[in-house]
Amino acid sequence: MVEKDRRLGGSVTALEAVAVHLPPQSLPIEQVVADLGLEPRQATLLRRFHGLDRVRFDPDGTLYDLLLGAARALESLRGREARVRYVLHARSVTQVPYPLNPLHEVCRELGLEHALAFTVTHHACASSLLAVDVAGRLLAADGDPDALALILAGEKAFTRDARLVPGTSLFGESSAAALVRGGEGSDRVLSYSAVLRGEFDGRLAEDPDLLQRYQRAYPELLAEAVVAALEAAKTDLGQISLILPHNVNRISWRTLCKRIGFPVERVLLDNVPELGHGFAADAFINHRTATDRGLLRPGDRYLVAAAGVGAAFSAMVLEH
Repeated sequence: MVEKDRRLGGSVTALEAVAVHLPPQSLPIEQVVADLGLEPRQATLLRRFHGLDRVRFDPDGTLYDLLLGAARALESLRGREARVRYVLHARSVTQVPYPLNPLHEVCRELGLEHALAFTVTHHACASSLLAVDVAGRLLAADGDPDALALILAGEKAFTRDARLVPGTSLFGESSAAALVRGGEGSDRVLSYSAVLRGEFDGRLAEDPDLLQRYQRAYPELLAEAVVAALEAAKTDLGQISLILPHNVNRISWRTLCKRIGFPVERVLLDNVPELGHGFAADAFINHRTATDRGLLRPGDRYLVAAAGVGAAFSAMVLEH
Protein backbone atom coordinates (compact mmCIF):
# COMPACT_ATOMS: atom_id res chain seq x y z
CA MET A 1 0.00 0.00 0.00
CA VAL A 2 1.29 3.48 -0.88
CA GLU A 3 0.02 6.55 0.92
CA LYS A 4 0.70 9.94 -0.67
CA ASP A 5 0.65 13.27 1.10
CA ARG A 6 -2.84 14.69 0.72
CA ARG A 7 -1.76 18.17 1.88
CA LEU A 8 -0.04 19.08 -1.38
CA GLY A 9 -1.60 22.18 -2.84
CA GLY A 10 -3.17 22.97 0.52
CA SER A 11 -1.58 23.64 3.90
CA VAL A 12 2.20 23.72 4.21
CA THR A 13 4.43 22.04 6.80
CA ALA A 14 8.00 23.15 7.47
CA LEU A 15 10.92 22.10 9.63
CA GLU A 16 11.94 25.24 11.48
CA ALA A 17 14.91 23.88 13.43
CA VAL A 18 16.65 20.58 14.17
CA ALA A 19 19.01 19.67 17.01
CA VAL A 20 21.02 16.56 17.87
CA HIS A 21 22.25 14.97 21.09
CA LEU A 22 25.19 12.54 20.85
CA PRO A 23 25.95 10.31 23.87
CA PRO A 24 29.54 10.47 25.13
CA GLN A 25 30.53 6.81 24.75
CA SER A 26 31.65 5.63 21.31
CA LEU A 27 32.26 1.88 21.10
CA PRO A 28 34.03 0.03 18.27
CA ILE A 29 31.73 -2.44 16.59
CA GLU A 30 34.03 -5.32 17.58
CA GLN A 31 33.18 -4.64 21.22
CA VAL A 32 29.46 -4.44 20.52
CA VAL A 33 29.57 -7.69 18.55
CA ALA A 34 31.41 -9.38 21.43
CA ASP A 35 28.92 -8.02 23.97
CA LEU A 36 26.09 -9.52 21.90
CA GLY A 37 27.80 -12.92 21.81
CA LEU A 38 28.16 -12.90 18.03
CA GLU A 39 31.00 -14.49 16.10
CA PRO A 40 33.92 -12.15 15.26
CA ARG A 41 33.21 -12.56 11.55
CA GLN A 42 30.02 -10.54 12.10
CA ALA A 43 32.17 -7.54 13.00
CA THR A 44 34.19 -8.08 9.81
CA LEU A 45 30.97 -8.16 7.79
CA LEU A 46 29.63 -4.99 9.39
CA ARG A 47 32.90 -3.12 9.00
CA ARG A 48 34.09 -4.17 5.54
CA PHE A 49 30.80 -4.55 3.68
CA HIS A 50 28.34 -2.37 5.57
CA GLY A 51 30.69 0.47 6.45
CA LEU A 52 30.15 0.62 10.23
CA ASP A 53 32.98 1.54 12.56
CA ARG A 54 31.66 2.79 15.91
CA VAL A 55 28.33 3.11 17.73
CA ARG A 56 27.26 5.72 20.32
CA PHE A 57 25.88 4.70 23.74
CA ASP A 58 24.97 6.31 27.03
CA PRO A 59 25.32 3.40 29.48
CA ASP A 60 24.37 5.48 32.52
CA GLY A 61 21.59 7.48 30.85
CA THR A 62 17.89 6.78 30.46
CA LEU A 63 15.40 7.43 27.68
CA TYR A 64 14.44 10.58 29.57
CA ASP A 65 18.06 11.76 29.38
CA LEU A 66 18.25 11.10 25.63
CA LEU A 67 15.05 12.97 24.80
CA LEU A 68 15.76 15.85 27.15
CA GLY A 69 19.30 16.19 25.80
CA ALA A 70 17.98 16.63 22.25
CA ALA A 71 15.28 19.09 23.33
CA ARG A 72 17.77 21.14 25.36
CA ALA A 73 19.96 21.46 22.27
CA LEU A 74 17.07 23.01 20.31
CA GLU A 75 17.90 26.67 20.93
CA SER A 76 14.95 28.03 18.95
CA LEU A 77 12.57 26.38 21.41
CA ARG A 78 13.68 28.62 24.29
CA GLY A 79 11.21 31.35 25.08
CA ARG A 80 8.62 29.88 22.71
CA GLU A 81 7.38 27.02 24.85
CA ALA A 82 3.89 28.53 25.11
CA ARG A 83 3.48 28.19 21.34
CA VAL A 84 4.10 24.43 21.33
CA ARG A 85 0.73 22.68 20.97
CA TYR A 86 1.95 19.15 20.26
CA VAL A 87 4.89 17.00 21.35
CA LEU A 88 5.46 13.78 19.43
CA HIS A 89 7.94 11.02 20.23
CA ALA A 90 8.85 9.18 17.01
CA ARG A 91 9.62 5.74 18.40
CA SER A 92 10.51 2.33 17.01
CA VAL A 93 10.08 -0.08 19.94
CA THR A 94 8.49 -0.17 23.39
CA GLN A 95 10.95 1.34 25.85
CA VAL A 96 9.44 1.49 29.34
CA PRO A 97 6.60 -0.33 31.15
CA TYR A 98 3.31 1.34 32.08
CA PRO A 99 2.78 3.62 33.98
CA LEU A 100 6.23 5.16 33.39
CA ASN A 101 6.24 7.80 30.66
CA PRO A 102 9.51 9.66 30.00
CA LEU A 103 7.85 11.79 27.34
CA HIS A 104 5.56 13.43 29.88
CA GLU A 105 8.48 13.85 32.26
CA VAL A 106 10.40 15.67 29.52
CA CYS A 107 7.39 17.90 28.87
CA ARG A 108 7.20 18.85 32.55
CA GLU A 109 10.91 19.65 32.64
CA LEU A 110 10.65 21.84 29.53
CA GLY A 111 7.51 23.66 30.65
CA LEU A 112 5.35 21.98 28.04
CA GLU A 113 2.70 20.47 30.30
CA HIS A 114 0.03 22.31 28.32
CA ALA A 115 0.92 20.53 25.06
CA LEU A 116 -0.75 17.37 23.80
CA ALA A 117 2.02 14.75 24.03
CA PHE A 118 1.91 11.31 22.45
CA THR A 119 3.99 8.66 20.70
CA VAL A 120 4.09 7.83 16.99
CA THR A 121 5.41 4.30 16.62
CA HIS A 122 3.53 2.41 13.91
CA HIS A 123 6.24 2.80 11.26
CA ALA A 124 9.18 1.68 13.44
CA CYS A 125 12.40 3.44 12.32
CA ALA A 126 10.47 5.39 9.67
CA SER A 127 8.25 6.93 12.36
CA SER A 128 10.09 10.26 12.27
CA LEU A 129 8.74 10.97 8.78
CA LEU A 130 5.27 9.89 9.88
CA ALA A 131 5.60 12.23 12.88
CA VAL A 132 6.41 15.20 10.62
CA ASP A 133 3.35 14.41 8.53
CA VAL A 134 1.09 14.00 11.58
CA ALA A 135 2.42 17.21 13.14
CA GLY A 136 1.71 19.09 9.93
CA ARG A 137 -1.85 17.83 9.80
CA LEU A 138 -2.46 18.76 13.43
CA LEU A 139 -1.05 22.25 12.95
CA ALA A 140 -3.13 22.76 9.80
CA ALA A 141 -6.30 21.85 11.71
CA ASP A 142 -5.31 23.95 14.72
CA GLY A 143 -5.95 27.28 13.02
CA ASP A 144 -3.27 29.20 14.91
CA PRO A 145 -0.51 30.30 12.48
CA ASP A 146 1.94 30.69 15.39
CA ALA A 147 1.42 27.17 16.78
CA LEU A 148 4.39 24.78 16.84
CA ALA A 149 4.97 21.05 17.21
CA LEU A 150 8.02 19.45 18.81
CA ILE A 151 9.18 16.06 17.55
CA LEU A 152 11.61 14.00 19.61
CA ALA A 153 13.40 10.90 18.33
CA GLY A 154 15.87 8.55 19.96
CA GLU A 155 15.78 5.33 21.97
CA LYS A 156 17.76 3.13 24.28
CA ALA A 157 19.36 0.07 22.71
CA PHE A 158 18.49 -1.89 25.82
CA THR A 159 17.91 -5.45 24.54
CA ARG A 160 19.55 -7.72 22.00
CA ASP A 161 16.75 -7.06 19.48
CA ALA A 162 17.11 -3.33 20.09
CA ARG A 163 20.85 -3.40 19.41
CA LEU A 164 21.07 -5.54 16.28
CA VAL A 165 19.62 -5.84 12.79
CA PRO A 166 20.92 -9.32 11.91
CA GLY A 167 23.68 -9.19 9.30
CA THR A 168 22.78 -5.58 8.51
CA SER A 169 23.47 -2.98 11.20
CA LEU A 170 23.89 -2.05 14.84
CA PHE A 171 21.67 0.40 16.71
CA GLY A 172 23.03 3.37 18.62
CA GLU A 173 21.55 5.79 21.14
CA SER A 174 21.88 9.20 19.49
CA SER A 175 18.77 11.39 19.69
CA ALA A 176 17.32 14.41 17.90
CA ALA A 177 14.63 17.06 18.17
CA ALA A 178 12.78 18.98 15.46
CA LEU A 179 10.54 22.03 15.68
CA VAL A 180 7.73 21.95 13.12
CA ARG A 181 5.45 24.77 12.06
CA GLY A 182 2.57 25.23 9.66
CA GLY A 183 3.13 27.60 6.78
CA GLU A 184 6.35 28.61 5.10
CA GLY A 185 9.64 27.87 6.83
CA SER A 186 13.30 27.13 6.25
CA ASP A 187 12.63 23.56 5.10
CA ARG A 188 9.23 23.16 3.45
CA VAL A 189 7.69 19.69 3.07
CA LEU A 190 6.60 19.08 -0.53
CA SER A 191 5.45 15.47 -0.27
CA TYR A 192 5.38 12.34 1.84
CA SER A 193 4.88 8.71 0.87
CA ALA A 194 4.74 5.45 2.80
CA VAL A 195 4.74 1.91 1.47
CA LEU A 196 3.35 -0.44 4.12
CA ARG A 197 3.96 -4.21 3.88
CA GLY A 198 2.68 -6.06 6.92
CA GLU A 199 3.76 -9.47 5.63
CA PHE A 200 7.27 -8.64 6.85
CA ASP A 201 6.19 -8.20 10.47
CA GLY A 202 8.05 -10.50 12.85
CA ARG A 203 11.35 -11.04 14.66
CA LEU A 204 14.00 -11.12 11.98
CA ALA A 205 16.65 -12.44 14.35
CA GLU A 206 14.61 -15.60 14.97
CA ASP A 207 13.16 -16.17 11.50
CA PRO A 208 15.87 -16.58 8.83
CA ASP A 209 13.29 -17.07 6.07
CA LEU A 210 11.51 -13.82 6.96
CA LEU A 211 14.86 -12.01 7.14
CA GLN A 212 15.86 -13.27 3.71
CA ARG A 213 12.52 -12.27 2.13
CA TYR A 214 12.71 -8.84 3.75
CA GLN A 215 16.25 -8.24 2.53
CA ARG A 216 15.32 -9.28 -1.02
CA ALA A 217 12.30 -6.98 -1.14
CA TYR A 218 13.93 -4.04 0.64
CA PRO A 219 15.52 -2.19 -2.36
CA GLU A 220 12.39 -2.45 -4.51
CA LEU A 221 10.03 -1.26 -1.79
CA LEU A 222 12.20 1.64 -0.66
CA ALA A 223 12.61 2.67 -4.31
CA GLU A 224 8.81 2.55 -4.65
CA ALA A 225 8.43 4.97 -1.75
CA VAL A 226 11.07 7.30 -3.21
CA VAL A 227 9.40 7.36 -6.63
CA ALA A 228 5.98 7.99 -5.07
CA ALA A 229 7.31 10.95 -3.06
CA LEU A 230 9.00 12.43 -6.13
CA GLU A 231 5.82 12.11 -8.19
CA ALA A 232 3.72 13.69 -5.46
CA ALA A 233 6.17 16.60 -5.25
CA LYS A 234 6.23 16.94 -9.05
CA THR A 235 10.01 16.64 -8.85
CA ASP A 236 12.43 14.70 -11.04
CA LEU A 237 15.24 12.73 -9.44
CA GLY A 238 17.69 15.01 -11.24
CA GLN A 239 16.33 17.96 -9.25
CA ILE A 240 17.26 16.31 -5.94
CA SER A 241 20.44 17.83 -4.53
CA LEU A 242 20.90 15.40 -1.65
CA ILE A 243 19.39 12.30 -0.08
CA LEU A 244 19.33 12.09 3.71
CA PRO A 245 19.23 8.36 4.52
CA HIS A 246 18.56 6.28 7.57
CA ASN A 247 21.94 5.10 8.85
CA VAL A 248 21.51 1.35 8.46
CA ASN A 249 24.58 0.74 6.31
CA ARG A 250 26.34 1.91 3.17
CA ILE A 251 25.83 -1.11 0.93
CA SER A 252 22.03 -0.87 0.99
CA TRP A 253 22.25 2.72 -0.26
CA ARG A 254 24.65 1.79 -3.03
CA THR A 255 22.13 -0.85 -4.09
CA LEU A 256 19.23 1.60 -3.99
CA CYS A 257 21.14 4.30 -5.88
CA LYS A 258 22.01 1.83 -8.62
CA ARG A 259 18.36 0.84 -8.85
CA ILE A 260 16.98 4.37 -9.16
CA GLY A 261 19.92 5.89 -11.06
CA PHE A 262 21.07 8.36 -8.41
CA PRO A 263 24.76 9.07 -7.62
CA VAL A 264 25.64 7.55 -4.27
CA GLU A 265 28.04 10.47 -3.70
CA ARG A 266 24.96 12.65 -3.13
CA VAL A 267 23.69 10.45 -0.30
CA LEU A 268 24.88 11.70 3.10
CA LEU A 269 26.43 8.53 4.49
CA ASP A 270 29.09 10.11 6.73
CA ASN A 271 27.21 9.32 9.95
CA VAL A 272 26.89 5.60 9.24
CA PRO A 273 30.41 4.65 10.44
CA GLU A 274 30.43 7.08 13.37
CA LEU A 275 26.99 6.66 14.94
CA GLY A 276 25.36 3.45 13.76
CA HIS A 277 21.61 3.28 13.22
CA GLY A 278 19.83 5.76 15.53
CA PHE A 279 16.33 4.28 15.23
CA ALA A 280 13.94 7.01 14.02
CA ALA A 281 16.42 9.82 14.81
CA ASP A 282 18.57 9.28 11.71
CA ALA A 283 16.54 11.61 9.47
CA PHE A 284 17.00 14.55 11.83
CA ILE A 285 20.63 13.70 12.62
CA ASN A 286 21.52 13.74 8.94
CA HIS A 287 19.50 16.92 8.40
CA ARG A 288 21.56 18.67 11.04
CA THR A 289 24.80 17.42 9.49
CA ALA A 290 23.73 18.66 6.06
CA THR A 291 22.83 22.12 7.31
CA ASP A 292 25.92 22.44 9.53
CA ARG A 293 28.15 21.62 6.55
CA GLY A 294 26.33 23.91 4.14
CA LEU A 295 25.36 21.04 1.85
CA LEU A 296 21.94 22.58 1.16
CA ARG A 297 21.47 25.96 -0.53
CA PRO A 298 18.26 28.01 -0.54
CA GLY A 299 15.89 26.51 -3.08
CA ASP A 300 17.54 23.07 -3.10
CA ARG A 301 15.17 20.14 -3.10
CA TYR A 302 16.26 17.10 -1.13
CA LEU A 303 14.81 13.75 -0.15
CA VAL A 304 14.69 11.98 3.20
CA ALA A 305 14.16 8.22 3.15
CA ALA A 306 13.78 5.58 5.84
CA ALA A 307 12.64 2.01 6.39
CA GLY A 308 11.12 0.44 9.46
CA VAL A 309 10.95 -3.28 10.20
CA GLY A 310 7.41 -4.52 10.08
CA ALA A 311 7.55 -3.11 7.42
CA ALA A 312 7.26 0.57 6.43
CA PHE A 313 9.22 2.25 3.64
CA SER A 314 8.93 6.05 3.59
CA ALA A 315 10.23 9.06 1.73
CA MET A 316 9.72 12.82 2.02
CA VAL A 317 10.72 15.59 -0.39
CA LEU A 318 11.57 18.99 1.10
CA GLU A 319 12.77 22.33 -0.19
CA HIS A 320 15.49 24.18 1.71
